[in-house]
Amino acid sequence: MSATDTSLNAGTDSRVPAVEPSGAARPAPTPGAVNGGRPGVPWSRLIHVELRKMVDTRAGRWMLIVMSAISLIVVGAFLIWGPADEATFGTLLGLTSFPLVMLLPILGIMAATSEWSQRTGLVTFTLEPRRGRVVAAKVIAALLLGLVVTASAFATSALANVLGSSLSDASGAWDVSWKVALGVTVGFAVFVLQGLAFGFVFLNTPFAIVASLVLPTVWTIAINLISALREPSKWLDLNQVTEPLFSGSMTGENWGQLATSFGVWVLLPLAIGSWRVMRREVK
Repeated sequence: MSATDTSLNAGTDSRVPAVEPSGAARPAPTPGAVNGGRPGVPWSRLIHVELRKMVDTRAGRWMLIVMSAISLIVVGAFLIWGPADEATFGTLLGLTSFPLVMLLPILGIMAATSEWSQRTGLVTFTLEPRRGRVVAAKVIAALLLGLVVTASAFATSALANVLGSSLSDASGAWDVSWKVALGVTVGFAVFVLQGLAFGFVFLNTPFAIVASLVLPTVWTIAINLISALREPSKWLDLNQVTEPLFSGSMTGENWGQLATSFGVWVLLPLAIGSWRVMRREVK
């Protein structure tokens, strides 16, 4: 049988290996291999790339700068004009955390929508066609960046506490327990994941940002206007259920309320959004 006949048979029967013109047979592709048998992109590289997307772009860089600037301004203003006896590590950490809680979801949204808002999806999903790995890498990268932001908040508050007690009559008490530290860390992670979830659902940065700000506000207004919603809000209002988390006063019931609200506001939209990413056509 000639090489041409063998090649034609290989085109009709996948079990017959193709033959090069020189007569050497090509190895059959490994089942489940991607990109023509080449190994996929390593996890470490995927996560590294997603981290770079969040900090190397102009929008991501400015978001981090704005978050840092607002925290510094709020803490500095409190040290200058606030009551000295209340200038403790816990108070300063709370002031630093407040703007971060508002802006961290936006950071997650920008990470989730980068392929669609900046039109890099074709490149991303060509290099790594298994979109589930890309989604998982974004989640891990966003959580890692959230940990960095959390560490920065603790460091900024500690430095402000030291400066306040050294340069003025500020209390300077170190009144943050491990429960508060754990609660702040978990709370920041929750809001980062919420932003990711909204970003995956809408796949549009401006629309996802507006939705992440408007929907909780509408829900809060509905709770205040409709008395029948006040009891369910204890289980379905993410801002309300995270209050004891940041104060370090979580009980068993509080953890159940947090898990319920987390499922509604984070896990459900994250599942829907991941499905959309898997199915949506890249243009």
